[in-house]
Amino acid sequence: MSKRPVIAVAGLACETSTFSPAVTLAPAFHPKRGDEIVERYEFLHADKPLGIEAEWKGALIGHALPGGIVTREAFETLSKEIVERLQVIVAENKVDGLWFDIHGAMCVQELDDVEAELLRRVRAVIGPDVIVSASMDLHGNVSRELAHMCDLITCYRMAPHEDAMDTKERACRNLVNILQGKEPGLRPLKAWIPVPILLPGEQTSTRIEPAKHIYAAVPEVEAVDGVLDAAIWVGYAWADEPRNRAAIVVTGWDEAAVSRGAEKLANLFWDARADFKFVAPTGSFAECLDAAVKSPPEERPYFISDSGDNPTAGGSGDMTWGLTRLLERPEFKSPESGYTVIYASVPGPKAIETAVAAGVGATVTVTAGADVDNLHAPPLTMTGRVHSIKHGDRDAVTEVVLQVGSVYAILTKLRKPYHKEKDFTDLNLTPRSADIVIVKIGYLEPQLYDMAKGWMLGLTPGGVDQDLKRLGHHRIRRPMWPFDEDFEKMPDLKTVWIDKSNEPLSGPDV
Repeated sequence: MSKRPVIAVAGLACETSTFSPAVTLAPAFHPKRGDEIVERYEFLHADKPLGIEAEWKGALIGHALPGGIVTREAFETLSKEIVERLQVIVAENKVDGLWFDIHGAMCVQELDDVEAELLRRVRAVIGPDVIVSASMDLHGNVSRELAHMCDLITCYRMAPHEDAMDTKERACRNLVNILQGKEPGLRPLKAWIPVPILLPGEQTSTRIEPAKHIYAAVPEVEAVDGVLDAAIWVGYAWADEPRNRAAIVVTGWDEAAVSRGAEKLANLFWDARADFKFVAPTGSFAECLDAAVKSPPEERPYFISDSGDNPTAGGSGDMTWGLTRLLERPEFKSPESGYTVIYASVPGPKAIETAVAAGVGATVTVTAGADVDNLHAPPLTMTGRVHSIKHGDRDAVTEVVLQVGSVYAILTKLRKPYHKEKDFTDLNLTPRSADIVIVKIGYLEPQLYDMAKGWMLGLTPGGVDQDLKRLGHHRIRRPMWPFDEDFEKMPDLKTVWIDKSNEPLSGPDV
């Protein structure tokens, strides 16, 4: 190709729990359009190799916080705009490639396999000749249909996802190399192997075994001559669709090498199925609090994951169950208790309004939470001193810290994840000197992990309950580990060859 290839960019991403009563609306995706997309990704900038080697044309991307099911109206609105913007790009350019920037675990009312549906609509505009490269979260799902419509497909190799940008850049690099003729062909072979395992991310973190050594094998497979890319998807455990399960995809040019690599990874994953354990000691919320209270100074700050309502896994983030039980504890009733406890967080727009009007230092009585998810606890009324107020957060909009006894409870106008030390210090909180820090999260993100001297994973209720068996899946394929531990017949983890995207999809679904 003598001229620079033209590559369009489009995609929607939202990790969606079908067990949460919340819904996700179009504004939650914070859509970026046109040049905003190129600006978002530094590796696409004009002075970077990929920006020099290809011309990038942004259509629309949207990345929402994980949450409840996306409304059909939101999906139709956003997908319609993607299609319309792609129509303009195609009319003005000969488009050679498309980077499909997705998560892979989005669910929409009345639809299944949404990423495949979105790509089907995209393909109707760009045509069969355009090469599509998808980048995904390893907690996404790869259906046979999605694998078919993509030419290249890859995912993160780390959980927590410290390699997110590296993965997106790899997807773009592989696409550019193919379009520039640096690979043997335009459409590599695609070996796809679904694996009947569905586990939460908190049992499959690459920080610990067995995921650590399983994912270490991915670059080894990729390094084999004739292999272009290799990837393992854990799948997304808190949605109930037939596509939800683990999957392997290896792409490349040498049939034997690609097949061997895919089967190696599939068997590594399957053989370790009984070895996956939680990334931290677990217990009920009461047991976690007991352990934190009894912990020696060298184990503080002691972190507790209130995992069932984790907003970055798909929980509503709106539950009051954890904070209610925390405030019931006699150890934390008085500011002079000797403990400093931080809790993040509960949304409460009216509580925020009252606290902001009263100002820092004022004592207020407010009610927060359970506007969306009151399945396990009602709205919580509490009286406390306004410790701090912050305006202008991208997710929360406004944040207030209310000191109730020795508990510093973070309240927000809209839900927000608390993953970085700055999320706390911006609120005049010092988590490193606190005794106990409780966060609605699963495994600790890197900065929290660095701060924690002690840590337990609370097995709390919610839309992303870690006890999968009590959620009530009924649409996933069976048998499925760990829902079924005795398989009458072991799975056939042999390569399923996926037809090229410009050819009809053949063969049975498996």
